[in-house]
Amino acid sequence: MEILLVDGYNMIGDWPDLRALRNDDLAAARDLLVEKMAEYQAYTGMRVIVVFDAHYVPGNETKYKNYRIEVIFTKENESADERIEKLAKELKDIRTKIHVATSDFLEQWVTFGLGALRKSARELAIEVAGIEKRISRKVKDIEKQRRSSTLTLSDEVAEIFEKWRRGDR
Repeated sequence: MEILLVDGYNMIGDWPDLRALRNDDLAAARDLLVEKMAEYQAYTGMRVIVVFDAHYVPGNETKYKNYRIEVIFTKENESADERIEKLAKELKDIRTKIHVATSDFLEQWVTFGLGALRKSARELAIEVAGIEKRISRKVKDIEKQRRSSTLTLSDEVAEIFEKWRRGDR
């Protein structure tokens, strides 16, 4: 099993489309990140956990699932980095490969020391963009196949085919 731990606000601050959206609507930027991670999870088969710092949403730790993505808002006075480190330790298993997506250099090295693989925000953005392009191409191919396989027949020809289908001659 492979697990991707994502530092949510780190991605939002690094990805241009999310950063622009954050300036107007932080909640929308978070939602868009979760949507993108849902596509990533569906395409790669990885389990994805997105962690957001509490300092933007004060209070107790909150966990929920959205699009089958696990989303965690840390408790007050706990950073996303601390929570990601805890998760990397808890989820570490001989059968599990853990990836940590953050551009925080110190966090990359700490989680690498815990046995996790590092992935920068830029690397993840490039992967996500590639996946989005492949999904878009696949959808276009399917639509094209549907259009080319749908023949419009005159009523007379359709009636003849229907008789052949039933075995009438």
